[in-house]
Amino acid sequence: MLGKRAKRPIGLDEFDAGIFSIWNRRRMLLTSGEFVTGMFNAMPVSSGFFGELWGVPAAIVFVRPQRRTFEFLEEYSTFTLCGFSDRKYQEVVEQLGSVSGRDVPDKIARAGLTPVAAKKVDAPIYREAELAVECTRLCRGKLDGRNFFLKSLVEEHYPDRDYHSFYIGRIEAVTGIGKYVKE
Repeated sequence: MLGKRAKRPIGLDEFDAGIFSIWNRRRMLLTSGEFVTGMFNAMPVSSGFFGELWGVPAAIVFVRPQRRTFEFLEEYSTFTLCGFSDRKYQEVVEQLGSVSGRDVPDKIARAGLTPVAAKKVDAPIYREAELAVECTRLCRGKLDGRNFFLKSLVEEHYPDRDYHSFYIGRIEAVTGIGKYVKE
């Protein structure tokens, strides 16, 4: 029997992410690009969604246009979301958000993370992650200030009007430790 810390494939019907805590407390790292070519970039994301859309399991992530990862999401068809709850790695993920891949191309290696091939998509996952969600891009859209019903959100979150784009991905595979499996 596998222990709680042993990683294993998790079927979508048994995947339990903790819908509110997964994004903020467990530190999710979004990566897009290709592992094989070494062309990929990562950034922390603190908001997103897991669920079902158009009859398929889906993940939605939000990225501002000035982020380097935005460029990779536009060019490459896959992305991964990796979760870290160990305090050491939470700090690493936060640091990755403050360093641009444009300025420091090897920021992931410098941070001490080990990219490895994902099982189903071209974007990498990380050996140190306790959760890896592999996605294929399905659709993208862009938030627009005109569409906000609560205008205070625009003033609070978008003073520079640099609205997030969102990417919807089909979840192809999930790997993780026991705490992500329904009991």
